[in-house]
Amino acid sequence: MQRFCEIITSRELAPDIFAITIEAGALGELAKPGQFLHIKCGDGVLLRRPISICDCRDGYLKLVFRVVGPGTQWLAEQKRGALDVLGPLGTGFSVEGRHILLVGGGIGVPPLLYAARAATGLTTAILGFSTADQVILTEQFRDVCKGVILTTDDGTAGEHCFATSPLEQKLQSGNYDAILACGPNPMLKAVAELADRYNVPCQVSMEERMACGVGACLGCTVTMTDGRNLRACHEGPVFNAKEVQWNG
Repeated sequence: MQRFCEIITSRELAPDIFAITIEAGALGELAKPGQFLHIKCGDGVLLRRPISICDCRDGYLKLVFRVVGPGTQWLAEQKRGALDVLGPLGTGFSVEGRHILLVGGGIGVPPLLYAARAATGLTTAILGFSTADQVILTEQFRDVCKGVILTTDDGTAGEHCFATSPLEQKLQSGNYDAILACGPNPMLKAVAELADRYNVPCQVSMEERMACGVGACLGCTVTMTDGRNLRACHEGPVFNAKEVQWNG
């Protein structure tokens, strides 16, 4: 679905990380956790930018993104008006289970908030960031999760470790139905290995660069263990971690 969505709020959450809330309309009725919107970012940027859905409630969609180029810089500067939006796109998370572990790293944290809100059972979130000034959305996760664990690589906030350390502790001591993870690929690979070791089903949202967003250009393929190349924008971005061919 393509439509113009009014900007309701726009603000900076952390250095170069912005949150925009838009009027959802019919998009909100269709959106599922883990999906994304493809947004036209001004007349000077040819390709749309894929932005994960952070949250969906009360008729509004929240998008959280990092400024990495002219497209997202343009989007960060928009304070009012309407955005040209295509979506919701992609295959999202399955959020069924009595107790789900959510593992997010950096800008991979936002999509897990909607998953936590939509989950049918309890959720525990492990949120990893590089340093304290990059920490976002912790209070929102505490509002909807049974527990929230914060980690930073440099120890300036929360626990001084990677998100995989408390994940392994949880897997050793608890009974969980699923792991949902989103973040940089090295983190996802480590999460997938832990999930396999403790025999817990794991879904990963892959951070691949997308161009068309609708599966036509084949620029965002992810290689599966059976040799297939699947499109992150269409068959993904969420995949079964056991089926992904992890490099290295």
